[in-house]
Amino acid sequence: MAAAVSAAAAPILVAVAAFPETVTWSWNGGRSGYLFALAFVAAEIAVLRARLPARRLAYAGIIAAAAITYVVSLEYGLRDLIGEYGRHPAVLLEASWTWMWDFAAMAVFMVAILWALFGTRWVRLAPAAPIFLAGTAVILSLDAFFPYDALGPLQYVVPHFVGANVWLVEALDLGVAIAHDNTMLLRGDHGSIALRVYWPSAGVHSIIIFSLVIGAFMLKMDIPRGRKAAYFAAGIAGTIIVNLVRIFSLSWYALKVTAEPAAWEEYHKIAGEIMFLPWLFGYVILIVAVESRRARLAARNSS
Repeated sequence: MAAAVSAAAAPILVAVAAFPETVTWSWNGGRSGYLFALAFVAAEIAVLRARLPARRLAYAGIIAAAAITYVVSLEYGLRDLIGEYGRHPAVLLEASWTWMWDFAAMAVFMVAILWALFGTRWVRLAPAAPIFLAGTAVILSLDAFFPYDALGPLQYVVPHFVGANVWLVEALDLGVAIAHDNTMLLRGDHGSIALRVYWPSAGVHSIIIFSLVIGAFMLKMDIPRGRKAAYFAAGIAGTIIVNLVRIFSLSWYALKVTAEPAAWEEYHKIAGEIMFLPWLFGYVILIVAVESRRARLAARNSS
C-alpha cells in the first residue's frame, strides 16, 4: 500500500514542503488542516492489506500530478485571481473565500485519488480526509458569506459559552468579567478590553467538522452501535470542553498577558486550530487504541 499512500499524500506533502509559509495555525489563513488530512489518509490506507492493480495506481498518480499542478499554480497567480472574485459584494470575508477554494479543491482531488485507487469502496475504506477537507471548505464558505453573527442558529450557543467563561474567570478571581449576549468586558492586570465572540471564534465550526469526521469514522468501525453512539457523544462533549478552554485561554491572555488589541489578536488567530486539530486527531487515535486493545483481549479470551 506504500504506492497508494504516496499518491494520496503527494499533493499535501508538496503544498506543505514547497510552500511552508502557507501552513499557518489560523482558522481562515492557512493550510494547517492539511497536516491532519495527511495523517488521516495515510493511517487509513496504510492498514489495508489488498493489492491494487497497476492501472489503478497509474490513474491515482495522474490525478495526484494534476493536484500538485493546481497547488503550485496557486502560488503563481491563481490565488490572486480567486481573491479577485472574492471581492464580490456577497463575499463579506475575503480570506475565508480564498481558503475555502483551497480546501474544496484538495477535497475534490482527494476523492478523485481515492476513487481511482478503491472505486466506490473508498467511502468505507478511507473517508476521513476527504470529509475533513470538504467540511472545512463548507464552514469557510459559511464564514465568507455569513460572517460574525449573520447565521443565527450557529450563533445561538455563543452567549452560553460566554456566560460560562465569565463565571469561570470570576470563580478563579482572575479579574473583572461581565457578559452581555456575545460580548465580554474584561479588566485585568493590563487594562480593559471588550471582546465580541462570534460562532467561528466560539468553535461552533469545530463541533460541526468533528461531527462529520467522527461520524464517518464510526461508520467504518465494526463495533456495536451503542459503543459508536457513546464514542460520538463523548467526542462532542470533549469538543465543547476544548472550545470552552479556548475561550477561557483568550480571556486569560487578555487579563494576564496583554489587553493591547493587536497583540491579543495575534494569539486569537492561532488559539482555536492549535487546540482543536490535535484534539480531533488524538481522539481518533484514542478510539483506535481502545478498540484494538478490546479486540486483542477478546481474541485472547476466545483462544
